[in-house]
Amino acid sequence: MKTRYLSLPYLIWALVFIIIPIGLVVYYSLTVEVDGKLIFSWANYKQALTPSYLLALWRSIWLAFVCTVICFALGYPIAYIMASREYASKGFLLFLFLVPMWMNFLLRTYSWLSILERNGFINSLLRLLSLPEARILYTDKAVVLGMVYNFLPFMILPIHTVMKKMDSSIIEAAQDLGANGRTVFLRVVFPLSIPGVVSGVTMVFMPSVTTFIISKLLGGAQFMLIGNMIERQFTESRNWNLGSAVSVMLMVLILTSIAIFTVVDKDGEGGALF
Repeated sequence: MKTRYLSLPYLIWALVFIIIPIGLVVYYSLTVEVDGKLIFSWANYKQALTPSYLLALWRSIWLAFVCTVICFALGYPIAYIMASREYASKGFLLFLFLVPMWMNFLLRTYSWLSILERNGFINSLLRLLSLPEARILYTDKAVVLGMVYNFLPFMILPIHTVMKKMDSSIIEAAQDLGANGRTVFLRVVFPLSIPGVVSGVTMVFMPSVTTFIISKLLGGAQFMLIGNMIERQFTESRNWNLGSAVSVMLMVLILTSIAIFTVVDKDGEGGALF
């Protein structure tokens, strides 16, 4: 009985800030305004399935996938090194990846404008070396770069946490049985780190597919992702109904992805960061 009362504030919080807002989004997505009145209709979803929105959704999924793959390729070795007992500077390395997270997300993204612009650091260095300038800003490469920079720590932390909790006696047992370093990694270390990988993939892919600030700043106004389409409907077009319909479609996509990741991570060990 006491536990029920203790959970009451959290249930109220979930109702006010999660369930009711989602319910309102679903309600707006199923209504259209006719003569000043809202009537139920599927028109918003039909419009959300037009080629322009589907193209933006596909581009968002593709860039999020590329970002996730790059973050995994970079983050897994770093997490492995930090979890190694032989590496003495793992605390300092972890500190380097946590420091950018202390800064504002928008400020971190803005900093790449000064780095990638025509007279930025990269092009200034290339001109100094008598090399041709790199045109990265306002392209999909700049968007992916901004995603990787902002979301890489979310790949490293869960993998590092799972690896740090591994029982070293299991690795020692595999080595005693004659397994070389490659076999130990493929047959012991990597399978045991799957929960952290699943959590890292989830924590990188989800914000990547829904981002709009990174694509707006580094991709330019002509580079539209599904997050930008939603933002435009709410802030510029003032068409909350269509924006809600696109949001619900994106929400279904995210929930489907989470369900797939949950099936892979059957033990549910990938959710803990610390």
